[in-house]
Amino acid sequence: MANFREAIRILTQHAPVGNGKNRFNSLWRKGYLFFSMRVTGVLTAKISPARRTAFSVLESVAGGAFASDALRDATRTIDSRDARLASQIVFGVLRYQAQLDFLIALYAGRDIRNFDPPVLIALRSGIFQLRYLDRIPVHAAVHETVELTKAHKRAAVGLVNAVLRKVNRDPIAWPSAEIEFSCPGWLLDRWIDHFGRQQAQDIARAALVEPAHYLRIPTGSLAPEDAVLEPTPVSGCYRALSSLPPSVRLHDIGAQTIIPLLDLAPGHRHLDLCAAPGNKTLQALETPLATAVACDVSFRRLRDVPAVCPRVVLDAACALPFGVQFDRILVDAPCSGTGTLARNPEIKWRLSPEDIQRHKKGQLLIARRAVSQLAPGGKLVYATCSLEREENEEVVRELLAHEPAVRCEREVWRIPGREEGDGFYAAVLTV
Repeated sequence: MANFREAIRILTQHAPVGNGKNRFNSLWRKGYLFFSMRVTGVLTAKISPARRTAFSVLESVAGGAFASDALRDATRTIDSRDARLASQIVFGVLRYQAQLDFLIALYAGRDIRNFDPPVLIALRSGIFQLRYLDRIPVHAAVHETVELTKAHKRAAVGLVNAVLRKVNRDPIAWPSAEIEFSCPGWLLDRWIDHFGRQQAQDIARAALVEPAHYLRIPTGSLAPEDAVLEPTPVSGCYRALSSLPPSVRLHDIGAQTIIPLLDLAPGHRHLDLCAAPGNKTLQALETPLATAVACDVSFRRLRDVPAVCPRVVLDAACALPFGVQFDRILVDAPCSGTGTLARNPEIKWRLSPEDIQRHKKGQLLIARRAVSQLAPGGKLVYATCSLEREENEEVVRELLAHEPAVRCEREVWRIPGREEGDGFYAAVLTV
């Protein structure tokens, strides 16, 4: 308030005589515009850090950012409770986006395409809190959503307030499977064709549930202090039943099932061609290997791989620079990520069929480069966290056609809704 009074004093002292527009232009030239920013700060101070952060992150995601990355950066300076609520709002809005948009259109009586992006983000986050979160006071969700709208689109305040007052938790007969499962229809159709209707619906339903946190504790290692954990059927994998320190490296249970397919043994030479962020590399190094090399196309992401073995920045779709062959090779190929929608829900709103075809071309190139580095009698695991036939079975079939010395020993699926954790496909290949 003291800053506000000082702003008024200086504005009054320096403002020239004249109409409002001239006074504003003069103040702009004199450098007093910063006071408008302070006044805005006073207004947005009414909004909690959690909701302010969630709104900012959802704006970033709308601009192309990944939710988990944007959240990690945006929550560094707020306390853990606010960070937790911000995360719930962001991921909840992205998971349930189709349902939320249907409700907005229903309550507002207009097509959501007629809403400005900030207003649409505010309405989605407000309705999500009111309908899907149990411990949020109604008045807080409504008031702060209105304040967020006021800060970004004052003219829409009345509409937003009116829509939020209509929200309830009554059961709704959703008009389509696309809205009921909050999943693009074309993606549901693909899964129905591939896995059958019931399994496809289970996959979409699993993507609406906040995923459990898993970590890996190798034999002889200690669990994080004060963490409440329970073992899973995957050896070394534990499910977290309590919050974990930010420094703990999470490792999904589905991802932890891939390295055992390599049948690593002491003395093996191991190549991980798409290694970042390094979880599978670390898991492989639980075996005393003769050599392990971790590679990735991204220098930034490769820095996340601990410096426990040589790390090489390279494009695995190009000729590889190694003068030796490897006993074991992992190709955890870049993919659409449709097996990870519970953790990365923004993917389902960005992905197109054309993206899947584009991934397939690169995946086949990487797999063929990997085969060229495989020692006689060696084993290669081709894996993705995709559920799409083109990125999995079709890549392997084309690889076998191009490389007659390679044979497929077995294929393994982990499907969300059937197994816990992310979805994965893996093919075990030998020469």
